[in-house]
Amino acid sequence: MLWKLLVEYLRPQRRLLIAVVVFQLAQSIASLYLPTLNADIIDEGVAKGDTGYILRVGSLMLFITLLQIACAVTAVYFGAKAAMGMGRDLRGAIFTRVGEFSEQEVTRFGAPSLITRSTNDVQQVQQLVLMSATLMVAAPMLSVGGVIMAVRQDAQLSWLIAVSVPVLLIGVGIIISRMVPLFRSMQVRIDTVNRVLREQLAGIRVVRAFVREDLETARFARANDDVTDTALRAGRLMALAFPVVMLVLNVSSVAVIWFGAVRIEDGSMQVGTLIAFLSYLLQILMSVMMATFMAVMIPRAAVSADRIGEVLETESSVRPPPHPERFGASDGARRGELEMRGVRFAYPGAQQPVLSNITFTARAGQTTAIIGSTGSGKTTLVNLMPRLFDATGGAVLMGGVDVRELHPDLLWGHIGLVPQRPYLFSGTVRSNLLYGKPDATEDELWGALATAQAQDFVREMEGGLDAPISQGGTNVSGGQRQRLAIARALVKRPELYIFDDSFSSLDTATDARLRQALKHDTSGATLVIIAQRVSSILDADQILVLDDGRIVGRGTHGELLETSETYREIVSSQLAAEEAA
Repeated sequence: MLWKLLVEYLRPQRRLLIAVVVFQLAQSIASLYLPTLNADIIDEGVAKGDTGYILRVGSLMLFITLLQIACAVTAVYFGAKAAMGMGRDLRGAIFTRVGEFSEQEVTRFGAPSLITRSTNDVQQVQQLVLMSATLMVAAPMLSVGGVIMAVRQDAQLSWLIAVSVPVLLIGVGIIISRMVPLFRSMQVRIDTVNRVLREQLAGIRVVRAFVREDLETARFARANDDVTDTALRAGRLMALAFPVVMLVLNVSSVAVIWFGAVRIEDGSMQVGTLIAFLSYLLQILMSVMMATFMAVMIPRAAVSADRIGEVLETESSVRPPPHPERFGASDGARRGELEMRGVRFAYPGAQQPVLSNITFTARAGQTTAIIGSTGSGKTTLVNLMPRLFDATGGAVLMGGVDVRELHPDLLWGHIGLVPQRPYLFSGTVRSNLLYGKPDATEDELWGALATAQAQDFVREMEGGLDAPISQGGTNVSGGQRQRLAIARALVKRPELYIFDDSFSSLDTATDARLRQALKHDTSGATLVIIAQRVSSILDADQILVLDDGRIVGRGTHGELLETSETYREIVSSQLAAEEAA
């Protein structure tokens, strides 16, 4: 998977990579040429006392050194641009893929893991590319070229290369093989730290309300210690690699000097040649050491690439049809009509379905309410309407067309959903309202706010429509956040409105005013209201009573009081006897 990702996402950076290879090649050639010039100075200039020769060759060496530095800096620059560009594209691909996921895939991966995969995992692959561009390209050039140049200097000492390089590779290979499982478990433990931290930040008020700070601190400490312990074990192995490299490097240097001194003594080798051979051996071993750096990074990057590939290769269970249907030009009045025919839904691996044989029609211009106890399947039913899930049986139709035959963008464009837990994005009141309709006028925004009973408190906020909203809407109250979410849906003016228990955080008076305003503002559209509070649905044209995933009653409020025992129990638990009459 690592190789596949590199090939695919480095393709747009191929010009930068070619430049990296060219400059690294120039740097390597310069590095290989310098020891030979140094040997010439010692053997020809110093030995013969030729100052002019020393100055000429020394000036050439200085020029080559400056050229080598310039090539190295340029190669690092282009390598960094290539790595950062690949990281940008990879993060964009993950974000796009996750945006296509249905609720099923998001739940399967989990938000903490998806965040880790798009940040830490991408960073590991990106770091590998950066180090490859700056080290790995030069390493094979220097090692191969160093062997050739060392043999040219003195072939009889080349057996030292044949011994030291395999010893170094074997020692480093054993260490790296033990690091791979540690890197794999480290990424999983980072997921756990993210998950625990997200839970604690999201539920900080609950933690404080129940005085569980010590428990949560200990819970985070356990997850943190797991990451630390794994990182320390991997770090100890990584630290062991450097003494092994340095041991081989120093022993090889001593061996070259030892055996080279014998050859110098019998006159078969010159001092400059020995120094040049030693330089080439050090270059070869340093190249192997640079490759060791890469070898240490490759296992962790490979694990991260597998995790990234798992996201990129996961297809959403909600996919556009190959030949999407469109609403007919004459179907304008029916586009908001929602129909369910024998709908059944079961979560993957579940023994029992959440919904069974759900059949009803929510007509345009009418309000359809769905009520039921906690766990009756109301939220799952809501997720099926805009096709956040696909039904495992039966059919969901909008405007007479099966939602699986419509392109998701077309379907969602005709639906205004107000979720049970309203979410506002960081920005302003205006930017959140324009989320539903980017070209909405100021009059449309204020009109939607007036209908949602949010006009008064928005006018009181400093800046009005341009008042700041923090992430999640945490700087406004729950009721204000709920009303802004309703206004956002109203700005869109869809054919179908779905209110998923959207009035529960409003007081009774505000709830009544809002429902009255909705009747006028959404006339002609289809309204589906999911509720737990009976007072919110008393005037609905059709009420469906949901119990254990089945519709056990349908009709108006008055009809259900006479025909549905389940509905009467709900009413009696919420309303006074005179209100229920």
